[in-house]
Amino acid sequence: MIVAIDTLSLSKQYANTGTYAYSGNLLKGCLRIAESTTPGIKFHVFVAPGDDWAVNSFVSPFLHVHETRILTRKRFWRLGGMALSTSLVRPDLVFLPTGQSSIPSPFSPVVTTILDAMPKRLPPHLVGGGTGSRFLTWTSANMANRVLTISEWSKRDLVEIYGLNPGNVEVTYLGYDKRLYNDVPPDPEVSAELLGRFGIRRPFILHHGMVQLRKNVHRLIQAWDRVHERDRDFSVQLVLAGAMGHGHEEILRVRETSRNRDRVILTGALPDAELATLVKNASLCAIPSLYEGFCLPMVEAMACGVPTVASNSSCIPEVSGSVLEYFDPLSVEEMGETIRCALEDSELRGRLRDRGLARAAEFSWERCARETLRIFVGTVAEHGRKRSTASPS
Repeated sequence: MIVAIDTLSLSKQYANTGTYAYSGNLLKGCLRIAESTTPGIKFHVFVAPGDDWAVNSFVSPFLHVHETRILTRKRFWRLGGMALSTSLVRPDLVFLPTGQSSIPSPFSPVVTTILDAMPKRLPPHLVGGGTGSRFLTWTSANMANRVLTISEWSKRDLVEIYGLNPGNVEVTYLGYDKRLYNDVPPDPEVSAELLGRFGIRRPFILHHGMVQLRKNVHRLIQAWDRVHERDRDFSVQLVLAGAMGHGHEEILRVRETSRNRDRVILTGALPDAELATLVKNASLCAIPSLYEGFCLPMVEAMACGVPTVASNSSCIPEVSGSVLEYFDPLSVEEMGETIRCALEDSELRGRLRDRGLARAAEFSWERCARETLRIFVGTVAEHGRKRSTASPS
């Protein structure tokens, strides 16, 4: 079976995004499974000249890499270049790892992943994007034989918004890097160097993920400020680890208006190993997001045994298994009180740690890849049955 994959989402411009992490980890998982149990499957991917990610990270006898200059022209790739390129390898299946991917060829069955319905559920000023990206998502949803998504919440949204048949939408939960995110204590010397570099002192509250409006980071700063106002002895720093994203200017303005702005630490994007070390050193992780499709940072924090408090919005209670402490993401007061209680109550932190570890252990990229491959095989088989039924005898 030949699977052609639109690897535009693995271009360097999408680094530090959830789509990039999903596409890369899923492909790695599929290749590992192909090497051990599914030798009949071949993956064909496409890269722009000079883009060496395939050589460095995805070398496999089951992976065929095609270099094409068309990928340097993103609009052309999306509106027909990908369809032309994939048709040349005569695939049994085309896989689009993102709903804002490319228009596929109509001659092969298509499986597409739409991580969430965020552009339709949140106001434009929170998520950005334009009519072009919404059109591509609509096209992907309606042209695909199967749609994958990453939580039951997102599935309900997609069925409602795009009018999809629920039987054609499958949920495949994400995984996380268990080599980095685990409850093994961090190296003391590495931790000291990392914290010292940014002026971070323990204890500290951590938010890791892109610093953007829909992550609700501005209200997190305000909630943390509220705790400071009520307790002058409160000296816990707030650390925001991640690249600047959509609407970060407003978040920075909120930080500047804080009387305690020197205690709000911005690290920028960090290498994976350093980010995992930072997570393990946190006293508390806060997830204030307004909408998530899965919320990988939350699962990473839970996997490290870090007590975590989170928004009660979208899929967050579902993915976390309802084992955390939750707050209304629109209520600065409630968010601040939840943070304060978690920091002051050692028994609560212990429960959050133990329950979070148990829930996080249920997720893995291997599980995600196996379920995805099962859907690939089933989609190709169903397509074959339909073609044989439609063919004249």
